Order: sequence, then structure tokens, then C-alpha cells
Amino acid sequence: MRRIANPLAASIAGAALVTIAATIYLMHGMAAGPGADLGSFSWFVLTWVVMMAAMMLPSVAPMAMTFALVTAQRSAKGQAAFVPTWIFIAGYFAAWTAYGIAAYGIDHLIRWWNPAFLAWNHGGPWIAGASVALAGLYQLTPIKRRCLAHCRSPLHFFLEDWREGPLGAWQMGLHHGFFCVACCWGLMLLLFAVGVMSLFWMSAIAVLIFAEKVFGAGPRLATVFGVAILALGVWIAVAPGTVPGLTPPACLMEMPGMPGMKMPCA
Repeated sequence: MRRIANPLAASIAGAALVTIAATIYLMHGMAAGPGADLGSFSWFVLTWVVMMAAMMLPSVAPMAMTFALVTAQRSAKGQAAFVPTWIFIAGYFAAWTAYGIAAYGIDHLIRWWNPAFLAWNHGGPWIAGASVALAGLYQLTPIKRRCLAHCRSPLHFFLEDWREGPLGAWQMGLHHGFFCVACCWGLMLLLFAVGVMSLFWMSAIAVLIFAEKVFGAGPRLATVFGVAILALGVWIAVAPGTVPGLTPPACLMEMPGMPGMKMPCA
């Protein structure tokens, strides 16, 4: 089994490093604070998929490796044909892509509505703080605990929901991905609230997700994170200028050669 596990682990680690480098390149110079313009649909989807790969590949690695081991064992016993693990991973990221597209649609609907109270010098900090606080409260709910337990139990998942063939692998990846979305949508809401194009917040949230899913104390850490995020939401609402890593919205200008994307004015 090491012949499968070691190369797969190396491949996932390599892909994570590549997508981290690509994310840094794609986000260079972009507005990184609350209310950052998401740009054109095609550019956002490209950036979102690369960013999700950078953030989520480390935490989905245990599930992907379990899938690879199970399908290899079944293939060796003649119970089923071997299915490449990338099909499972593709299904997983399809769920996160759907989340990103939905978030993009909601963002553009809000921009079209353009309510004055969302301006940062009006009610912006309170809206951002409330969104972050909501993410913190979700961390403390039973549905969060249930979805996290699912994400932390790869063998149980495959024993209960195994499906044969490439289509079955994609469906299992999609199924697991939607459980992961249900588990972590609040943390991603936090990312949108404080600046979806911020490398600082992206890295911080990726660490939280990895700790919840992989560490033995993950369920307890999720509760601790929830309380901390709730406090962060209050802090942003009351004194946003004192929050480390929070970049207030500033004057924006069009990025050369990237229609729809904005960066801070010089």
C-alpha cells in the first residue's frame, strides 16, 4: 500500500504548493479588504478554483488517500476496476466551485442593489462584523459538528457510501465536497467578509480548516475557533481600524489587461 500512499501524498503536496504559488501570483496587487471587487465571472472562477485547491488540498488529503487505498484493494481482489483518485478529487472541488459561483452571484446582486449603508464609512464595519460573528456562531451549532464528524471519518464514509466506477468516484467526491461545504461555509463567509482576495486571511482560514479536519482535537478546536471568530466579529464592528490584517476599502483602479479586476490606487 505504500506504493500508492507515498506517491499520492507527494502528488497532493506538490499540487498544493503549485496552487499556492499560482494563488499568490493571481492575487498580486488586488484589493484585499472588505468589499473587494470580484472581477469578471471567468476570472473569479479561475482564481476561486486555484485558491480552493491551495486551501483545501491539505485537508482533503486523508480522504483522497483512503479512497486510493480502498479502490486499489478492490481492484487487486478483482472486485472492481481501478479508478484514478483525481476523479474523486474533481468531484470534491466541483462542490466548492458551486459554492463560489453562488457567492459570486450574491455579491453581484448586492452590488447591483448598491445600498448606501454598506459603505465602509457608514454601516460597512457593522455588516462585516455581523457576517464574521455569524460564521463564529455557526461553528457552535450541531449541524457543524455533524458535518465535521463526516469529514473526519473517511473510512466510515466509504463503507457507507461506496459507488463503483468513474462516475461513482466523481459522485462520492461531490457528496463529500458538499458535506465539506456544509461544514466550512461559515469560515468561507468570514473570508468574503474580511477580504476574499487577502492572502493573509486565506492562509489563516486554511490553517483553521486543516486543524479541524486533521488534528485529533479537531472538534474541540472548532468550538474554540467559533468563540474566537465571534469575538473577532465584535472587534471588526466596534474598532475595525485596530484589527491586524484587515485592510479598509480604498480607492480602486482597473488592473491593466484584466477587465473587471480592481487594485488599490497608488
